[in-house]
Amino acid sequence: MDYSPKRIVCLTEETTETLYLLGEEARIVGISGFTVRPKRARKEKPKVSTFLEAKTDDILALRPDLVIGFSDIQATIAKELIAQGITVWVNNHRSIQGILQMMVQLGALVDKKDAALDLVRRIEDDILQMKQKTKSWTKKPRVYFEEWYDPLITGIQWVSEIIEIAGGTDVFKDRQASLAKNRILANHSMVIDRNPDVILASWCGKMFKKDKMITREGWEHINALKTDSIHEIKSEIILQPGPATLLDGLPLVHKLLLDWKEKYG
Repeated sequence: MDYSPKRIVCLTEETTETLYLLGEEARIVGISGFTVRPKRARKEKPKVSTFLEAKTDDILALRPDLVIGFSDIQATIAKELIAQGITVWVNNHRSIQGILQMMVQLGALVDKKDAALDLVRRIEDDILQMKQKTKSWTKKPRVYFEEWYDPLITGIQWVSEIIEIAGGTDVFKDRQASLAKNRILANHSMVIDRNPDVILASWCGKMFKKDKMITREGWEHINALKTDSIHEIKSEIILQPGPATLLDGLPLVHKLLLDWKEKYG
């Protein structure tokens, strides 16, 4: 007898994408309105939540046997659904290891553990190959990742790990923390002091405005601005705690750092 969930609501994008990658999209009955991967999901599935809010009545009407969320930020949504008798699984990972663990656990839930393990092993192989390529770099670019602009918030743990795997040195590696409030930089001069060679920006779903960054007081002294080594990365491939970050985000960061190395390294 099959005891796996048949009607799943995904409150964030990464579990939706994982289920599609595993060929189990038929189990999904509702998704987040912020979902953009895969594109077809937006056409095929009803949107029942944002990141901070969910349409509880709409979710209940879908008769889910599992709702999947992400992080303590969705704790209130989870509490409301649990109070209505819904089974809820909330992931709270912040690392690459946590992303891969989530993918395997989700695969096991839908009787696709072997397929999930195959996908994870392919990602692990790609990571290993990239590490082997970059370990010989004698000069690695110093990288600042900006997740938000006011106040300045630097990158979450998996972003920092991606920078290091891709061949860079995260200038705020010492600021890794689960909560965004603990990654807030006290002032703009902290970035000037650490003088990154490359700046990567992803303003958490908001369009990046380069002019707003380069006109900050004193930032003209930063190496990245002198060489115009400033790049936006779409949030869905770097701030998503799921497969997109590793399948698309990591290779893109590596390409950007490799381009810098070939010019200035």
